[in-house]
Amino acid sequence: MNEDLNRPQGRYLEELPVGTVIRHRVTRTLTEADNVFFTTLTMNPQPLHLDHEYAARTEFGRPLVNSLLTLSTLVGLSVHELTLGTLVANLGLSDIVFPKPVFHGDTLHAESEVLDVRESRSRPDAGIVTVEHRAINQRGEVVARCKRTALMQKRP
Repeated sequence: MNEDLNRPQGRYLEELPVGTVIRHRVTRTLTEADNVFFTTLTMNPQPLHLDHEYAARTEFGRPLVNSLLTLSTLVGLSVHELTLGTLVANLGLSDIVFPKPVFHGDTLHAESEVLDVRESRSRPDAGIVTVEHRAINQRGEVVARCKRTALMQKRP
């Protein structure tokens, strides 16, 4: 079997030096259906996400995409080129901010910057990486940021 087919698509610890910026290729347009499904699936009754009449009376004038859907999409956009097949476990998310609103029809792309890397003290085959993920809309506005700490495999 071709060895390249067995290699994970994500990056190993050694492929993530501090300062590395990965501009993820996959993009995602968030639709009204995505927003309604995610919001109701997660038991969130917030009318700002579900009720056009209510949202029309807010400063936004229309429904907002649920911020947790935005966050989940941001992390998901990073998986293919960062953690696919090389992640041992997510250890935490922190410093989550949403500086601009996301609306139905906005298309997001993501970039990730490696902030910190260290060897695991308890696992010789892994290390801990902290990245900052940024979601950017089609207008070039950062709509979400977070720091993600992950336990990553070392190269076998």
